[in-house]
Amino acid sequence: MKVILVNGSPHEKGCTYTALCEVEKALQKNGIETEIFWVGNKPISGCIGCGACGKLGKCFMDDTVNVFAEKAQSADGFVFGSPVHYASASGAITSFMDRAFYSAGRYLKGKPAACAVSCRRGGTTATFDMLNKYFTINSMPVVSSQYWNQVHGSTPEQVLRDEEGMQTMRTLGNNMAWLLKCIEAGKSAGIEFPEAEPVIRTNFIR
Repeated sequence: MKVILVNGSPHEKGCTYTALCEVEKALQKNGIETEIFWVGNKPISGCIGCGACGKLGKCFMDDTVNVFAEKAQSADGFVFGSPVHYASASGAITSFMDRAFYSAGRYLKGKPAACAVSCRRGGTTATFDMLNKYFTINSMPVVSSQYWNQVHGSTPEQVLRDEEGMQTMRTLGNNMAWLLKCIEAGKSAGIEFPEAEPVIRTNFIR
């Protein structure tokens, strides 16, 4: 079993990375393979709603989103990390997830997911809520922890001193590993993910 931890910060080894590393260590202790995937610090375009991915099988903008989509096919779970920018997720991770979920959501569906949020002081819960919405629109079990998945600090060293935040990350990793093993046991017992009904799309115009 493998979990991909997505670092949505423009800083490769900053505070968000520090939080994800703590989740990663807990996963590894439980025998789960891991990979930290950095979205990078180059501009990432948002989705332009062209629909080309429906024909191509991938986003027509061939960048880090498609690299992630390729890896996601063989992953069993995901943790998406973001710093807080103006009480919201980073622009990079927002654009990244918009396109990844729209063009490659089929590779994520039914797989456990969680987010980890890093901030200096405030805005974590708004960011936490924002990121979780990607999972709940795509039939992904959301993994929780003992508190909202957040750490505080302006530097990696300060984040490491956030004892409750670090414990929350470890609990998240342990809970993710437990759920992955439960799903694996269920599959071994013949329990498969529910078959989806044909999608019904409506609006409120009469």
